Amino acid sequence: MASESSGAADYIKHHLQSLTSLNDVSEGQGLQNIADFSFINLDAIFFAIVLGVVGSFLLWRAARKATSGVPGRFQAAVELLYEFVDDMCKGIIHNEQSRKVVAPLGLALFTWIFLMNAMDLLPVDLLPRVWQGMTGNHHALLRVVPTADINTSLALAIGVLIFCIFYSIKIKGGKGWVHELFTAPFGPMLGPVNFLLNILEYLSKTFSHGMRLFGNMYAGELVFLLIALLGGSWAASGSIGFLDPILFFFHIIAGAAWAIFHILIITLQAFIFMALAFVYIGQAHDHH
Repeated sequence: MASESSGAADYIKHHLQSLTSLNDVSEGQGLQNIADFSFINLDAIFFAIVLGVVGSFLLWRAARKATSGVPGRFQAAVELLYEFVDDMCKGIIHNEQSRKVVAPLGLALFTWIFLMNAMDLLPVDLLPRVWQGMTGNHHALLRVVPTADINTSLALAIGVLIFCIFYSIKIKGGKGWVHELFTAPFGPMLGPVNFLLNILEYLSKTFSHGMRLFGNMYAGELVFLLIALLGGSWAASGSIGFLDPILFFFHIIAGAAWAIFHILIITLQAFIFMALAFVYIGQAHDHH
């Protein structure tokens, strides 16, 4: 039993490690903590870029193939998504000039994050086994869900923060923004306190924005790994025990049920991230 527990722990630990160096492919080295900011996770960057290109291509293709007649299913789906995002942006951000940039930004964020989240629906061992076969190394590392990497999620949130600061300066002017940092919300007499509170607000919103996406996707990834273990015990041992067929049956049922439910999660998390981006950028337009 202890050996099985150790094997399960090693399986999960291996799947939660990121590829940080191409040297790891040949040496099987470089396992580090998932929240270690000292390394660049190459797999997260690779899949994020690829999915960003795929998302951009899909939106570009929909725009190019758009017709004034009866739209096809793909065009209709993209048009519905665009109208939904545009209406939400209008309801939050009242500056028409800002919406020309922020609405497309929201559409790009939703599409990109949805595609990155959707990588969680692939069988957990599919791409890692393909990668190991290509490298010839059983210990080669590969994580395929970029948003389950804290670095990716926080990077997206920091990007939104940059837009917030940009629009704060654009709408209020550099002096107006700095003045607001030191005078809101308690007036100029408490300038240092105001400045500290405003900086903490920026940091807390950014941190919670990224951590919400990371936490949900990381938890979903972990559940898929636990479900995979239900049907993989017989494969690891090389023999079939009495309970293995029962566990494999529950593995199929649980995996299908969680995948169906997870479709809602990956969509909801993309929507929440986009909606909060609109809210934070909208707050940057407000004068205090």
